[in-house]
Amino acid sequence: MTTTRNPKDSMKSTWRTANRDQWNISHWALEMLDAYPIDLDREVPVHSKQDKLPYMPQWSLNLWVLLYSFIPLAINQAYVSYMGRNLGPFAIFNLYFFSFNTILVYQIRILRRLGHTYGFFDGDQHERDGVPDVGVGKVAASLYKTTGSRLALSIYLTYNASQAPMAMNWAWLPLEIGLYGIVLDFWFYWYHRLMHDVSFLWKYHRTHHLTKHPNPLLAAYADHEQEFFDMVGVPLMTYLSLRFLGLPMGFYEWWICHEYVAFAEVFGHSGLRVHMTVPSTLSWLLQMLDAEIVIEDHDLHHRKGWRKSHNYGKQTRLWDRIFGTCHERLESVTSNIDYTNTVNMPLF
Repeated sequence: MTTTRNPKDSMKSTWRTANRDQWNISHWALEMLDAYPIDLDREVPVHSKQDKLPYMPQWSLNLWVLLYSFIPLAINQAYVSYMGRNLGPFAIFNLYFFSFNTILVYQIRILRRLGHTYGFFDGDQHERDGVPDVGVGKVAASLYKTTGSRLALSIYLTYNASQAPMAMNWAWLPLEIGLYGIVLDFWFYWYHRLMHDVSFLWKYHRTHHLTKHPNPLLAAYADHEQEFFDMVGVPLMTYLSLRFLGLPMGFYEWWICHEYVAFAEVFGHSGLRVHMTVPSTLSWLLQMLDAEIVIEDHDLHHRKGWRKSHNYGKQTRLWDRIFGTCHERLESVTSNIDYTNTVNMPLF
């Protein structure tokens, strides 16, 4: 007896080379954004599992995130200084929403450049999945829906027009950035693990796991229910947890924390064959606990897991370490990392 595969589960990606007369607004949106994970006319290096991985240091990653997260803050502050008043909630949403998506797309373009230089994990077995023909609309919508919902939540809960960006609590910021990733990963770990372990919840998560070799555009390739918990539920629980601990967590601090999380989400789905740990101001602590997460960890979660999986964290491996769900790395083992061959995250 044969089973018929649901056409919506197809990961076939042929639309980029198909007749553009068949394209709709979603296809043209991705084309205009130039947010493709690879260029079709450029070669991608292929490495064996034993080839050395170049190393990307933490300072380079933190510098990138902070630089680009501060740009809309500087624009916001300049407006306040010049006009003598702050932007209203609607204008604030548009400024930071535009900034968030611009930074996201630019990061994807940089990863494309790096991918054509250093290749991808498991590249000797399988190329990266493309945006599926049946999912172009879903991916295009996710660039707006998922980023917008997270930002709208933070504006509703924390935005105060009487406070300018320069007035944020700078002394607490380094601790907030580090704790945000760790606390968010606690809530994400258990939500994510339950999505795998509980049959009722798995049906909302299985779409995201149709890709075994994801690319950055597939980070939010998911059903509506998962998107809601990812972009609203988990950040809300994290915000409430940090407020309970007495941290300020104003709008501007939360914006920077969002940028750190988004940076890690995009990198984690890139499959880029570079050894880098998710940027954090508490990276030194995670390193002491052998709880830093690298790109290959989440790549293995997609490649080796389905209903029952491992590597559930996305910002750290702390909770996977504590609850015994770490998967052994294949290419990112210590003996395989070339610490002398340093790769910096390009700023431009």
